[in-house]
Amino acid sequence: MVEGLGMPRWKYSMQRVDPQRTAKAMMWDAPISLKEAYEIFKVIRGMKLKEAMKLLEDVISLKVPIPYTRYKLAIAHKKQLPDLFPKWKTPIGRYPVKAAKYILKLLKNVQNNAEVKNLDVERLVIIHAAAHKGMYLKRWMPRAFGRATPKIGTRTHLEVIVKEV
Repeated sequence: MVEGLGMPRWKYSMQRVDPQRTAKAMMWDAPISLKEAYEIFKVIRGMKLKEAMKLLEDVISLKVPIPYTRYKLAIAHKKQLPDLFPKWKTPIGRYPVKAAKYILKLLKNVQNNAEVKNLDVERLVIIHAAAHKGMYLKRWMPRAFGRATPKIGTRTHLEVIVKEV
């Protein structure tokens, strides 16, 4: 087979990790917003895996909002945010439920990968979490009087690396 043809080759954006003490997981073409995935990953990066999973379960049940720092125009303030996340110092936040469900699924996957490698799940820390832009699916929705409206679906690629500390 000619080099460069055939199946695509996917790589993690973080290359140099110890394979004995780390576990990885990837999700391609998740139907979520890149902006919401970025804001969630910004918060959980550096957390213990169990704490991050608990946070995402609280986001899904609308108990804890995620602070927004980059994509924050025209977003409402939440009272408890500056007290919950003093590191980010922002009252602006949302409850990105759909993105949190997919990222929680990814974290469960990386936890299973770590268990297969015989790593201690209680000591796992998220050292790398990244969201990359996927493809856009452009379709057309028929409207009245022979017109059509574009219906654009976004996809996001997610990757997580955890390390036993």
